[in-house]
Amino acid sequence: MTLHVPSIHYLALLPIFIFFGAALVLMVASALSAKNFSPRLATSTTVLASVAVLVVTIAQWSYVAHHGATTTIAHALVFDDFSILATAVIAASMLLSALVAHDWAIRERVVGVDYHVLALAASAGAMVMAQANDLVVIFLGLEMLSLGLYVLVAFDRHRAASSEAALKYFLLGGFASAIFVYGAALVYGATGSTNVSSIAYFLGQNILLRPGLLYAGGALLLIGFAFKVAAVPFHAWSPDVYQGAPTPVTGFMASIVKVGAFAALIRVLLSALGTQMDTWRPILWALIALTCLLGAVVALVQRDLKRLLAYSSINQAGFMLLGVWSANVRGVAGTMFYVATYAPVVIATFAIVTVVGGVGDEHHSIEHYRGLARRQPWLGAALAVLLLSQLGAPLTVGFYAKYAVLVAALDAGGGALALIALLSAAIAAYFYLRFALTLYEESDHDDASRVAVPRASVVVIAVGVIVAVLFGLWPGPLATWAQHATLLFLP
Repeated sequence: MTLHVPSIHYLALLPIFIFFGAALVLMVASALSAKNFSPRLATSTTVLASVAVLVVTIAQWSYVAHHGATTTIAHALVFDDFSILATAVIAASMLLSALVAHDWAIRERVVGVDYHVLALAASAGAMVMAQANDLVVIFLGLEMLSLGLYVLVAFDRHRAASSEAALKYFLLGGFASAIFVYGAALVYGATGSTNVSSIAYFLGQNILLRPGLLYAGGALLLIGFAFKVAAVPFHAWSPDVYQGAPTPVTGFMASIVKVGAFAALIRVLLSALGTQMDTWRPILWALIALTCLLGAVVALVQRDLKRLLAYSSINQAGFMLLGVWSANVRGVAGTMFYVATYAPVVIATFAIVTVVGGVGDEHHSIEHYRGLARRQPWLGAALAVLLLSQLGAPLTVGFYAKYAVLVAALDAGGGALALIALLSAAIAAYFYLRFALTLYEESDHDDASRVAVPRASVVVIAVGVIVAVLFGLWPGPLATWAQHATLLFLP
């Protein structure tokens, strides 16, 4: 018997190997250490791994530019600019999240490497989703991402809300994973393959006389992805989990999960099911309309900042889905630009929420932020800029991100959908501006209510503000990179 071993492109897999290797090193070193592992050493290892991945993505981009995109491991993974961009965003988000978690762990006296190991493994899962060219591999990455997150959400053992949030997330996540697998099985039954390229080729060369199996499978796949991106009506887990999870974990979820989920969603819908647009676009149209409107309307009555940001992220997901619905280069580039810039902005926002939350991570009522900009002008101003960017105010990166996906939707004939999204943005402007004004209102608190901002959190907040302002004034380079990264897989 001859054993056929598929060719492996190790440069394509190197970012995943680095993150898994760093997690393994931390786990083994902690097990062999006689004393509690230093949080500083654990954070340094995670930061170095993230920097290493960013350096590798530069080498990957150069390789693809000179040799072209390719697949590896029997066409199960794709090595192209699209996956490289997503990998770079995941690595940068992991770096920023690790710095926020470091300050939180010191404040809450959390020892050990558990957080960093789980976060690295979950981030590696998001990278697998971004590179996957097979529905089974997407599911593998999805589970790698989800299993780590279930534990991270329950990481704060001193808060009952954390355990409750983890249980809700685990139960709903299990159902969503089962639905996704069932959808993959139905698509396999209809096309004879789970490989994205093979599915696209089969559907491009054949006409299904009884396409019900394919339609059902595609719908179930869309439900699985909709759960991960918190699209309505599959968003029910999001507010409770955002509120109950430790705040650094919430920032991690709001950034890295969206990058991996949207990368996989784009590849499946546009590469595998690109010939079936007339079937899935009406469903996605309804999801976008509901997601944009519900996220904005329900956020109006929230008094807890973490729940408000949860509904804000639901509204943001609706805008990101606009580019997917457009199903053109401009729309996909707009979505990738949106995801890439939203990640550092939302992590920086939750860095401030982590700092203001105080010991026990309990102070998240909007009242705790009243007058923050008067007591600590730079911190309040930074939060105001980050909120305005999420609103999409002019001269911030959020404005260009929303503009890009709206124009793409208009080009694709989605005038009514773009109008609904704009209406939701107008509604969202109320709670964003109301909260920004609250930061500058007079407060009965005295100087004793000032919060200490550790150095690592200062770096994360500064990076978020710089991204919000710099790419708001000069979005060209990143927008060009995002557009170039989407040209290699569209049908």
